[in-house]
Amino acid sequence: MEKVLEMKQLVTKFSTKEGLTPAVRGVDISVEKGKTLVILGESGSGKSVTLRTILRLTPPGAEIEGSIKFQGEELLEKSKKQIQSIRGNRIAMIFQDSLSAFDPLYKVGKQIEETIITHQKISRKAARGQVVELFRKVGIPSPEERVKVYPHEMSGGMRQRAVISMALSCQPDILLADEPTTALDVTIQAQILNLFKQIQDEYGMSIILVTHDIGVAAEMADEIAVMYAGKIVEYGKAEQVLSKPHHPYTKGLIAATPRQGQKGVLTAIPGQPPLITNMPKGCAFIERCPNAEAACQTKNPDLIKLPQGSEVACLLLEKSKPKKEAIQV
Repeated sequence: MEKVLEMKQLVTKFSTKEGLTPAVRGVDISVEKGKTLVILGESGSGKSVTLRTILRLTPPGAEIEGSIKFQGEELLEKSKKQIQSIRGNRIAMIFQDSLSAFDPLYKVGKQIEETIITHQKISRKAARGQVVELFRKVGIPSPEERVKVYPHEMSGGMRQRAVISMALSCQPDILLADEPTTALDVTIQAQILNLFKQIQDEYGMSIILVTHDIGVAAEMADEIAVMYAGKIVEYGKAEQVLSKPHHPYTKGLIAATPRQGQKGVLTAIPGQPPLITNMPKGCAFIERCPNAEAACQTKNPDLIKLPQGSEVACLLLEKSKPKKEAIQV
């Protein structure tokens, strides 16, 4: 399958009192055409920073290393002007807070019109017609009237649909969705996820979806990348990662997720993720891992491929991996 987006050894460093500190530490992920990659993990694990790095929406002073290839083009070599022509056009992003995605001083329809006019160079009347049609497509009732309202006059679910319509306005090749259902109730959440699937089938676009919700991951993902402390700790097909997790962190996330009919107290992961300014020398999960050994204090594990096809970054699995037998000459 064609890889629409591929990252290799991506590092994003922020300027702190301690100097340049990596929030994303050597991430390798890719997404194929028409497929959905879910990046799963707790808040503060580097998921949103990874998405923002793709579009170069990092704060001033941030440094980026590694490679981000989009349809074979190296994005990190693009000028600011070239990135602006890609952003919102070929790569679109849905941000976590739908209210902050819009300027409160302008009507919703006008803001989406500006996106269309910027990239498509068409008249305002034609752009308005496209916005009305997009609102109709994403299920906003009375679209001719809704394009004339301000962001605060929409409900949370309706505003999220408007954000999705803005992201789809130029029919992007890939959609980056940062916690798109976090503030929505379960009914609206299900509607939004179904909308993503319909849009993906219609446009054949790829999706990278960031979430901390395992239910959302199970519903949407073709592949899952589990992220912790700025690194991918488990990566593979969604069914493999969720049904047979290998990394202690992935196991902890799944064990802490409530299931229908489950009784008793959920098993929580003890402790908190480390601060990016105070990372352990070895494995970042060591303080919370029930199986940690002395070697985990000094060595930062790399992803290794397991026979089942998943990739896992854990020294204990690395030790148990069978070694290849020497070839007898």
